[in-house]
Amino acid sequence: MSKKKESQSRIFSVSNNELQCSFCGKSIDKVDFVFTEDRYKSNSIICNKCVNLYYDILELQKEENFTETFLKPNLKDFTPKTLYNELNKYVVGQDEAKKILSVAVYNHYKKMNSKDEFNKSNVLMIGPTGVGKTLLAKTISKYLKLPIAIVDATVYTQAGYVGEDVENILLSLYQKANNNLKLAEVGIVFIDEIDKISRKGDSPSITRDVSGEGVQNSLLKIIEGTICNLPPNGGRKHPYEEFIKFDTSKVLFICSGAFEGIENIESARVGFKRQKNIYHFDVKKLEKYGMIPELLGRLPVVCKLNSLTTTDLVKILTEPQNAIIKEYQNLFSLNNTKLDFSNEALKEIAEYTFKFKLGARGLRQVLEKILMDYLFNIDDYKNKEIYIDQDNVLSKI
Repeated sequence: MSKKKESQSRIFSVSNNELQCSFCGKSIDKVDFVFTEDRYKSNSIICNKCVNLYYDILELQKEENFTETFLKPNLKDFTPKTLYNELNKYVVGQDEAKKILSVAVYNHYKKMNSKDEFNKSNVLMIGPTGVGKTLLAKTISKYLKLPIAIVDATVYTQAGYVGEDVENILLSLYQKANNNLKLAEVGIVFIDEIDKISRKGDSPSITRDVSGEGVQNSLLKIIEGTICNLPPNGGRKHPYEEFIKFDTSKVLFICSGAFEGIENIESARVGFKRQKNIYHFDVKKLEKYGMIPELLGRLPVVCKLNSLTTTDLVKILTEPQNAIIKEYQNLFSLNNTKLDFSNEALKEIAEYTFKFKLGARGLRQVLEKILMDYLFNIDDYKNKEIYIDQDNVLSKI
């Protein structure tokens, strides 16, 4: 009997036609190697092909068990308050929005596990750029251990036009779930820049508006809940291609937009009115802005995020678990360099960011400008301390 170099004591490469795999019955000379207790005679032999097959089955079973476990979560551990507290760890301010989102997401998954039929609690977030809309969605996804697809509404067109089909949003979610369909079907889709596909003009368009009203109409079914045929490889559908059947009825959709100038639209009521700690929005203003009523009806939960103050921006720099200052301090510590900022320096950074309306994202841009020379000459600061004061900030911005 010939054999190759043994990598493990019980894995053999053999060419004995008399031995067969105990599972598939293949002759041993038809496979690459076998697992057995005795390389010359054994009542239990398994070939490498069967090992691979049963490994895949076990992995699939793990995925199904995980998905099934998630579909029936322990709601005693998941409450609006627990989600709200998690959001507080990463998102500064926006208390009303966090409360509304926490209740909406909790209700969505409570309904999802009920045998009764409920309308979906999809969300529309309204607020300027850089106030935490995307971060809120990412944090919810992380807390619930769900895949999330974050997309920009402006790249999509109606089916048949140049651009991406809106159904590719679901394909992105499927890929984020590592092609686990059941997990993808309870995932989250975050559609940013939804205001950029508003209808042009007050009246419905007679001709097709492929970048506005047409896209809104294309989004209607998948947001409400339907079975979509997805091409497994993305792109346009091919008539001879086998499709993925994707049920969107349990996907949570969170749409987001700045809706600049909406406060200037006249309405019978005030746009945002605070009553009993809840922000109520006049949906008619959204219709006048160019959002079609049918789509707004599929986004029943509307919450407003406020512009960030300088105090908020200072807190964003230092307080959250993922605070930017902490991130840079950890980066410098890899070189045994201590990095610290004075309170006046932090305030100056916040005021500069606020003045130019850069939002929370702008904080990183400002810090990069301040710290660039230190990062470039990092070796010169090994085992030393870098202290950034107000003068250092003013000299760089």
